[in-house]
Amino acid sequence: MTGLSFAGLSGIIVLTAYAVIMLVIGFFAGKDAQAGKSVRGYYLGGGGLGFTALFFTLYATQYSGNSIVGYAPEAYRSGFLWWQSVPFMIAVIAGYLLFAPRLYVIAKREGFVTPTDWVRHRFGSTKLSVLVALLMLWGLANYLLEQLVAMGQGIAGLTGETVPYQIGVVVFVLVMLIYSWTGGMRAVAFTDVMQGIALLIGIAVLLGGALYLVDGDVAGVTRHLVETAPEKAGVPAREDSVNWLSMIVMIGLGAAVYPHAIQRIYAARSERTLKRSLAIMAWMPLVTTGVVFLVGIIGIQLFPGLSETGSEQLVGMIANEVAGINLFFYITMILLFGGVIAAIVSTADSALLSFSAVISRDVYGRYLNPRASEYKQVLVGKVAGIVAIALLLALAWNPPSTLYNIFVLKFELIVQLAPVFILGLYWRRMAAGPAFWGMLAGSAVAGLLTVLDLGPFYGVPGGLLGLGLNVAICAVGSLLRPAPVEDPVRHGLDLRPVSGGAAAQ
Repeated sequence: MTGLSFAGLSGIIVLTAYAVIMLVIGFFAGKDAQAGKSVRGYYLGGGGLGFTALFFTLYATQYSGNSIVGYAPEAYRSGFLWWQSVPFMIAVIAGYLLFAPRLYVIAKREGFVTPTDWVRHRFGSTKLSVLVALLMLWGLANYLLEQLVAMGQGIAGLTGETVPYQIGVVVFVLVMLIYSWTGGMRAVAFTDVMQGIALLIGIAVLLGGALYLVDGDVAGVTRHLVETAPEKAGVPAREDSVNWLSMIVMIGLGAAVYPHAIQRIYAARSERTLKRSLAIMAWMPLVTTGVVFLVGIIGIQLFPGLSETGSEQLVGMIANEVAGINLFFYITMILLFGGVIAAIVSTADSALLSFSAVISRDVYGRYLNPRASEYKQVLVGKVAGIVAIALLLALAWNPPSTLYNIFVLKFELIVQLAPVFILGLYWRRMAAGPAFWGMLAGSAVAGLLTVLDLGPFYGVPGGLLGLGLNVAICAVGSLLRPAPVEDPVRHGLDLRPVSGGAAAQ
C-alpha cells in the first residue's frame, strides 16, 4: 500500500472537476431555444431523447445514491440476504415493460408532460388527479431527501471527511440547481451520459480492487463470513424469504411508476428507442447492483465490526483502500469517486425536475392560474423546486435514518399509484371512483403501518398490504358499476400510432 487517498486537495480537485463538467453541459443544453420557455421543452427535452441519452438517463436515475452508497452497507449488515437487491432491480424493468410502451403511444399522441396528465386523460376525475399529484409530491420529496443524505455521506466518505457532510450537500445542491435551471431535461439527460459511463467503469474497477485486497479469494471471503457471522450466510428464515419476495413485488411496481421514470417514457424519441433502452437496462442489475453487493460482502472481511452508522461510509472506505494499490487504481477510483457523487446528483436532479413539473403543470397551471403562459409555468416550477430543496436541506442537515430506511419509506406510498398506470391501461372497465377510494385506503393503511412501525406482517411490508387493499377496492368497485360503453378513445386507451408513425418505429 502506498498510502494514496482521496482525502485532502486531490478529493476537492476531483469534485470540482465533475461540478464544472456538469455546469458546462447545463450551459450548452440551456442554449436550446425551447429549453426554458415551454413546459414540454423544459421538462421532457422536447420529447426527442435518442437511444444513448435515454438509456443513460434511465440508468443514472435508477442507480442512484442508494444503489451505490447505500446498498453496499446493507450487504455488509445483512449478508447474503441482500442478494434480493439484484432481482428487485430486475423486477423494475419488468414493471416498465408492463405499461411503458403502451403508455408511450398514448402520451406521444396526447402531448402528456406529467404523469398526472395520463390519469386526467384516462379517468377524467379531478379528485383522483389531485390525490395522484399529492402522492407523487410526497414520493419525490422523500426521494430528494434520500439523495441529499446520500450526497453528503458519499462526499464525506470518499474524501475522508476533508469535505464535511453539510458542506458537500450545499455545494452540489447549488451545482444541481444551476444546471437544472438552465437546461432542464436536456441538461439532466446529457449529464447522465457522463455520469453513467464514469459509474460503470468505476464500480467495475472497485470490485477488481476489492478482490485484489483479499487476494482474489472469494471462497475465503465466504468462509470468513461463515466463521465470524454465520447468520449472514445461512438459509433465510421463512419470514425473511417472504419479505424478499414482497420487496421484489413492491419495488418492481413502485420504482416503475416513479414520476421521473414516467417522464422519461414520455421523453423518448420513439417507441423503438424506448424498447431498446429497456432491453439493455434489463442487464444492468447484474453489472451494477450485483457488483455492489459483492463489494459489500468483501467489506465484511476488510473492515470488520463497523457500527450501523460507520458502515454507511463503506464504499468510500473501500475506494480509498483500492486507490492505494497503484497508480492505475488511483486513476480509476477517480472515475468512481466522481461518478458516485454525480450519479447521486443525477438522481436528485431528476426527482427535482419532476417535482417542479407537478407543481408547475398540475397545481399552478391547472388550478391556481390556468391562464398562465408556459414560460410562467416553468418559472413557477423552478422556484417551487428551490423552495422544496431549501426545506429538505434542513432535514438532510441531520439525517433521520439510514439510507435504506428512507428508501423503503417512500415505496410504501408511491406503489399505490401502480393500479391507475398498469391496470388502467388494460382494463377499460376500471372506474375513477373505485380507483380513488382504493388508492386513498391503500395509502392510509400503508402510511399508518409505517408511522406506527407495525410491520412487516410475516414478512409482508405495509405498503404491499395497502396495495392489496387498493387493488381489491378498485376491482370490486369497478365490477359493481355498470359496464361502460366500449369506446377506447373515451377511456383514453386508443392505441393508434401518432401522426408520422413515430410511436410505431
